[in-house]
Amino acid sequence: MALNATHTFEDLGEIKCAIVEKNCSQARVDFLKQLLELNKFTVVVVPSPPPKAAPKPAVAEGETAPEIVAPSAPTTFTVGVTDVSFSPINAVFNRELKIESGQVVTKDYWYQRKTEMKTEEWYWKG
Repeated sequence: MALNATHTFEDLGEIKCAIVEKNCSQARVDFLKQLLELNKFTVVVVPSPPPKAAPKPAVAEGETAPEIVAPSAPTTFTVGVTDVSFSPINAVFNRELKIESGQVVTKDYWYQRKTEMKTEEWYWKG
């Protein structure tokens, strides 16, 4: 059971993990895995379950149901780390994550909005 909505954990495969992100694209998985492994976390990636299908419409007696073709779901992944005390929000805002050059990871860098980081500015002023 999670402490709050921002600190969730569950079993990924056979391993209890703190959830970093769900429904990530492959490019996002590659980014997060590289960043978290650089910061000495053991990363676990599993395919996300497909979204739930809409219920079939009710059909009157004697009629046939129309064929509904569901679009194929995009392949997404769930990313977790084996340290169940990990919280991505706390890690970013407590300035616990660093990149290879030693700079602290900012919120914009975490969400891949900017590739350059301005660590001399406070996050709430950006």
